[in-house]
Amino acid sequence: MTVTLPPLTLVLGGAASGKSDYAERLVGATTRPMLYIATAQAHDAEMAAKIARHQSRRESRRGAGWRTIEAPLDASPALAAADPTEVALFDCVTMWLSNHLLAEAYLPDAEVRLFAALSDCAAPVVIVSNEVGAGIVPENPLVRRFRQAQGELNQRLAQRAGLVITVMASLPLVLKGRLPKGAP
Repeated sequence: MTVTLPPLTLVLGGAASGKSDYAERLVGATTRPMLYIATAQAHDAEMAAKIARHQSRRESRRGAGWRTIEAPLDASPALAAADPTEVALFDCVTMWLSNHLLAEAYLPDAEVRLFAALSDCAAPVVIVSNEVGAGIVPENPLVRRFRQAQGELNQRLAQRAGLVITVMASLPLVLKGRLPKGAP
């Protein structure tokens, strides 16, 4: 059975919660051609290894069925490149936000461009994001700014999404909308 997704699905979860794995399975259940919008940058060996693990997992699922566009800062061209027959997986908006903060970009403009691109995207989009607000208040000002920006961005994404799922210990819980029939 083919899964039909709304124009925007948000998959949230903590670090190592299984959110990316779940999002990949959800996208794969659509049986559409898949576009992977990658935002991570391999600045060190640990991140390079994590990216390689994600690539390997995707390839083991549907082989070469993924078309990948790297978009660490500007996702607009990648989202515009999505064919209406595809489904796009944007993994993840947390790295996208981190990249902007580290580049000292003006976040309001970057978010306006992101939301416009999401609205204009011809394909359904599943966007992965970290939930970072459940911990203690960080003592570092940059980390506090990141946590605040991530929480606000997640809220705006959730408002626009037709389906919002949180993942804990690899288990999905629907927060908004209804999981399509046949979804993992």
